[in-house]
Amino acid sequence: MTIEVAILISGISLAFAIYQGITNMKRNAKTDIKNDASQLTTVIVKLENIGNGITEIKSEMTNVKNDIKESRERIIKVEESAKQAHKRLDSFEKIQARIN
Repeated sequence: MTIEVAILISGISLAFAIYQGITNMKRNAKTDIKNDASQLTTVIVKLENIGNGITEIKSEMTNVKNDIKESRERIIKVEESAKQAHKRLDSFEKIQARIN
């Protein structure tokens, strides 16, 4: 009879251990899922921030390109004006040379 009681206690202990093991596995799985979801959310937020940063950089680059185009046009006008001024000075020097 003592062997039967010992086997019964062992069986109950084994069943309880299996139950605890399954319960812990389920709890760990839920915790892992929550952690994975949290990490995935963090990654998504960071990617969105990077995307927004890239959009801002593109916008700034467009503005810089427009500024460069405007500066290039102004430089061309200044060079043309300087050419005309040199031509006038050359003609003025020729007139001065004839007078002297």
